[in-house]
Amino acid sequence: MFAGVLLAGVLALGLAGCRNAAPEPVDTPAATTAAEFGGTDLAWIQINIAMDEELLPLLDLVPQRSGSPDVQALAAQVAAFTQAELTELRALHDQAGLPAVNPHKGMPMPGMVTPQQVTDASAQVGKVFDKTVLKAMQAHLEQSQSLAGSEDKSGVEPQTRSLALQVLRTREVALATVKQLS
Repeated sequence: MFAGVLLAGVLALGLAGCRNAAPEPVDTPAATTAAEFGGTDLAWIQINIAMDEELLPLLDLVPQRSGSPDVQALAAQVAAFTQAELTELRALHDQAGLPAVNPHKGMPMPGMVTPQQVTDASAQVGKVFDKTVLKAMQAHLEQSQSLAGSEDKSGVEPQTRSLALQVLRTREVALATVKQLS
């Protein structure tokens, strides 16, 4: 009980510290936003920020290392929706009052692109690179699709669930292209 009250207090203080505008009355929706996030929502936001941030350095290699215009186009598409999602995820992160340090950053898990994978890929070119990047992209997209399905089923915060549904749609299309190119 005390831990729950303490966590709610910490989240409320974190949210209050993020405001730059004039203080709002305590009973406004903005003041209670952090309380609307459930545990699944909070974990999903943090995990997806970590996963998306780790994917981008790999995608940044594609224009110089890929031998395929199709792989380059797919990587550009995935990078674009990943950047857009990161913007929304970071806004949700702030609304939820989550701490600045992400406990999932660099955590080895399915679909997480590792720094070693990026290093290895940076030494490759052409078809070998394309095979490596497509494999990593597929693992990332499948895992983020699975996580989004969990958020859709168990999440409670409406904006977070809406983003999860968007993730499901983008992953379905991108995965079809990955499988076609593999």
